[in-house]
Amino acid sequence: MRQFLLGLAAIVALGVGVVAQGPARVKVMLLDGESGGPYHKWQLTTPLMKKALEETGRFDVTVVTAPAATGVLDGWVPDFKAYGAVLLNYDAPDERWPAPLRAAFEQYVSGGGGAVFVHAADNAFPTWKAWNDMIGVGGWRGRTVASGPYWYYKDDKLVSDPADGPGASHGRRTPYVIRTRVADHPITRGLPAAWMHQGDELYAHLRGPGTAMTILATAYADPSNNGTGRDEPILMVSRFGKGRTFHTVLGHDVVAMSCVGFVTTLQRATEWVATGAVTQKVPSTFPTASVVSYRADLNAIDPNFARGLNGLDAK
Repeated sequence: MRQFLLGLAAIVALGVGVVAQGPARVKVMLLDGESGGPYHKWQLTTPLMKKALEETGRFDVTVVTAPAATGVLDGWVPDFKAYGAVLLNYDAPDERWPAPLRAAFEQYVSGGGGAVFVHAADNAFPTWKAWNDMIGVGGWRGRTVASGPYWYYKDDKLVSDPADGPGASHGRRTPYVIRTRVADHPITRGLPAAWMHQGDELYAHLRGPGTAMTILATAYADPSNNGTGRDEPILMVSRFGKGRTFHTVLGHDVVAMSCVGFVTTLQRATEWVATGAVTQKVPSTFPTASVVSYRADLNAIDPNFARGLNGLDAK
């Protein structure tokens, strides 16, 4: 009997150990660098996103910085396949990535890899078809009607609009309400129907192929703040071959990224693109439809942003 109880105790202890261990941590490559002008300070936002992911205990994040615009990318091909997800805090013009680098990234995602595109990453590579299929919609860098139609919601229905016009715009950085459009997706499941985002740019006039794209959330671009008067896409997912992608237009700077809504959707989306599921809960501090919620510890990564001293309002 004593031996039986000891054996049972060992089994129980082993079971507890397995439960406590949880799922294997996801390896994430956080690819940053380049960008255009002084507008997107990836040197500040990358540490914030790394902290936000690693604090969950679900991810191991490795930062990989691409050579600067003055550097040479020939022969530079990161080992994408070593990672469960690639998070892109990166923007560059078409000519920057040579064919072997593009092919490696395409093969990684189409073969089942996960990719997360944050804010200005949707400015990059306007004529690279695969990139635009992955992000669904993008802006700036000369995008025109040839890049694809506008996508937005009108009367609660998704609209694909082939009208001519600018390839992206935004107003002043200010808080705005985000409306959940797909409540049963793993990323948005449990989020409020509407929630207030911390002061940020609201990208509008976004164009793209919209290939295999599902828009998870939108926000109204108020005409009083250079907006379109339309419900513009904010969070979206796409399929590219066997791979999953997530695109968020949120996150211009540290202030915007300190929003609990940004942090939560980034964490959940990164897990989803890598695994197809989301195990992370929506925090009790998630913003409501009328009140913003932000992380002071993340905001403090850039004291100048936190004090509102950065007056840049460009893309």
